[in-house]
Amino acid sequence: MPCPATETDLPTTHALIACPPRLRDVRKMPFALVCTAMAVAFSCPPVALAQPVAAQAADPLAELVNRYRAAPGACNGQPARPAGTLTPEPALSQLRIGTGMFIESALERAGYAVEQAQAVDVTGPEDARAAMDVLERTYCEVLLSEDFSAVGSYREGATWTVILARPAAPLPSFTYPDWRDAGREILDEVNKARASARYCAAEHFAAVPPVRWNPALADAARAHSSDMATQRYFDHRARDGSQVAERAERAGYAWRHIGENIAFGQRSPQEAVAGWLDSPGHCANIMNGGFTEMGAAYGVTPTGQVGIIYWTQVFGTPR
Repeated sequence: MPCPATETDLPTTHALIACPPRLRDVRKMPFALVCTAMAVAFSCPPVALAQPVAAQAADPLAELVNRYRAAPGACNGQPARPAGTLTPEPALSQLRIGTGMFIESALERAGYAVEQAQAVDVTGPEDARAAMDVLERTYCEVLLSEDFSAVGSYREGATWTVILARPAAPLPSFTYPDWRDAGREILDEVNKARASARYCAAEHFAAVPPVRWNPALADAARAHSSDMATQRYFDHRARDGSQVAERAERAGYAWRHIGENIAFGQRSPQEAVAGWLDSPGHCANIMNGGFTEMGAAYGVTPTGQVGIIYWTQVFGTPR
């Protein structure tokens, strides 16, 4: 996000990576784990932008999919067996899969981890019932597949889209260390990286001094990881519109330079840092000699939702 220009501004960096799924199909994606990271750095006053939260709407097309699965009659001219009921998932209904976009990109933005997902669509019908009639004739095998356990749909203009998914298994959160211990492990990995010169893509970085642990930055990191996990989104901008600079100030940190890396899907502090180092923007934050302190934490989606872990590390230089 661009900042108001000042003579002392540093460049703002913002990057997004995603580990490749086993099959990169515009409409179908089986994979075991989504791993994603984003990086941002600021050296300017924070700019808070309000972000309204859309109200939840009913999903009549998802309901029609379940009615069809309960009594399909025939599929492709052959008798079809009933299929299990799919769980309506609001997160899937909130996806927007643009032209040429991979479905995994939309899932990443929603912070929704799946083992398998597929989207089917139809353009032209005026209502959900008419759309379902076409979908039954065209995609009956997909709609009746037992590979999926969740469903959501949305309409954009004249196009109706149905997303079917099998969510990733819940994370065994009891196996994770306390968030402070995990944060310290991230600190150790970061300082190992900073101890040696390296390239972040084509840009060379010399070795730089280690960063120190800062409890206020750790609190800011924990707050953002927990918020992303609880509200199921993945972005530097929180649902209340805040960016890392504002969150650090809320935690009591008076900063001169501030930066943040976020990620989700990785199963250990070491894996999270390795992913950041493989991405130029995140690597540049880690190797930035202008940062002298760091805090880090993780958050896990609440019980009853699909388990996924969100990582945040916040770098800073105090005033």
